[in-house]
Amino acid sequence: MANYYHQHDLPADIDLGPVFAIDTETLGLNLVRDRLCVVQVSSGDGDAHVIQMPLRTGAGVEPYAGSGIDAAPNLSRQLADPARLKLMHFGRFDIASVYAYLGVLMRNVYCTKLASRMVRTSTDRHGLRDLCKEFLGVEISKVQQTSDWGVETLSREQIDYAASDVLHLHQIKAALDDLLVREGRTELAQKCFDFLPHRAQLDLLGWEERDIFAHS
Repeated sequence: MANYYHQHDLPADIDLGPVFAIDTETLGLNLVRDRLCVVQVSSGDGDAHVIQMPLRTGAGVEPYAGSGIDAAPNLSRQLADPARLKLMHFGRFDIASVYAYLGVLMRNVYCTKLASRMVRTSTDRHGLRDLCKEFLGVEISKVQQTSDWGVETLSREQIDYAASDVLHLHQIKAALDDLLVREGRTELAQKCFDFLPHRAQLDLLGWEERDIFAHS
């Protein structure tokens, strides 16, 4: 098991397989202002690949020119593949940040935070750290969460932190799937996952937390 660091793209000889975990690191939480800096992925085999995104100008709501293939072609191609299932924690943000910066709208997604909220209704603790501790007995550190992800070269501490956000998602998904089946909410959860790319697009257009379905 190892954490690999790549600059600008995932190496061409790495295939992430049919189901892979993905997370992102940005300069902040404002999707319009704060650019995507890092994408980390894992096939669930114990290895993680931390990719530092190529720096470009004009990042914001308008997607990267073309499809994003010009920016990080090997990674973007796999992110854009609808046949591959992408596992995320709070996928709404990751989908939006990737789309805004690379122009790739990820579909066929699974969000562990959303699934947790649908079946772990006795608690308000749905963070990745909480899920890792409850389901796997694993403690992950969030010390590097607010570090500067725009640096020229990532530190070993940043690489290991980024990797920890994707290394456990396959196991967490399996645990949450069992709960979704038990509570009869698998189909409903899938419909929510299918909506996430559209929710991300609404975020980028400025709707954010406003409930457009509400009567007001």
